[in-house]
Amino acid sequence: LISLPKRPIGTAEEEAQRRSGFAEGFRYVRSNRIIMSMIMLIALNTIFIFPAISPAMLPLYVRNVLKLGPQSLGWLMAVSGTGAFLGAVGLLTVARDRRLKFMSGNVLAVAAGVFFMSRSHSFWLTACAMGVLAIALSMNFGLANTIVQEHAPPALRGRVSAVFGMSFFGLMPIAGLVVPGFSDLVGMRTALAVASIVYGVAAFSVLSLAGRHVCDRPVSPVPEPELTSVA
Repeated sequence: LISLPKRPIGTAEEEAQRRSGFAEGFRYVRSNRIIMSMIMLIALNTIFIFPAISPAMLPLYVRNVLKLGPQSLGWLMAVSGTGAFLGAVGLLTVARDRRLKFMSGNVLAVAAGVFFMSRSHSFWLTACAMGVLAIALSMNFGLANTIVQEHAPPALRGRVSAVFGMSFFGLMPIAGLVVPGFSDLVGMRTALAVASIVYGVAAFSVLSLAGRHVCDRPVSPVPEPELTSVA
């Protein structure tokens, strides 16, 4: 933090925005269709997908559905973590004009991964499904975050990022109750299948709302640092 350079002074309007409250971030998010779409996409991931690969459901899934033990659970979590890392690295290869295609493909992969988990009776099918799911989930999270950062104005970027973060961290406790609670009523396989279908339909709807604008260049790019010559 000490090494961070001092931020440049903005325009009078930007400085006034910086002095405004946290509610200004919410107001801007509501007025920007692209940022709102990305927040909705992450919220859908949090509610319908993350419980299936998190401690909220995964230990019970391994024990009660796959009839396996702690060692298999550990390997599945390792596969998920490796997939998330590969997805983060793969994010670097996504060109701006192909973002929408990649995000749509990732939504399909995530929905298919959870659906195959709901049908699986073997460790290997579940491991493959979770690996693909983790890669796609990590890439979409990174792309959504990048798009939000690009479209948020510099004066409000911190508050907009906080609202974006709430769609994940803020919803996690609620998400840990929705799908697991539903699985208590209809069974875990049925709950996962329904969650994958609802997620797929809703996520594709959100992406269609954003459209090709996810490929747009930022209106207010981050200014380049000024370089001073050394005499």
